[in-house]
Amino acid sequence: MNKKQPKVSIVVPIYGVEKFLNECVDSILNQTLKDIEVILVDDGSPDKCPKIVDEYAKKDKRVVAVHQPNGGYAAAVNNGVKKAR
Repeated sequence: MNKKQPKVSIVVPIYGVEKFLNECVDSILNQTLKDIEVILVDDGSPDKCPKIVDEYAKKDKRVVAVHQPNGGYAAAVNNGVKKAR
């Protein structure tokens, strides 16, 4: 991953949103500001979200995949903030 600190870190808590996840992440990645990191926090989602998160992290170096057991929205956001550069 790029060692340079991004201008903006975006934390996306994820649970059971397989139907909307691609649209959400694509929208973030297609913003005019490219110097970003997108931290996708899979909060133990039972659908295909974990796989989708990993696919984005593999194809775009700005994306950071985080997987954790389900702990709720606040836990997911807090974990994402801890990972932010």
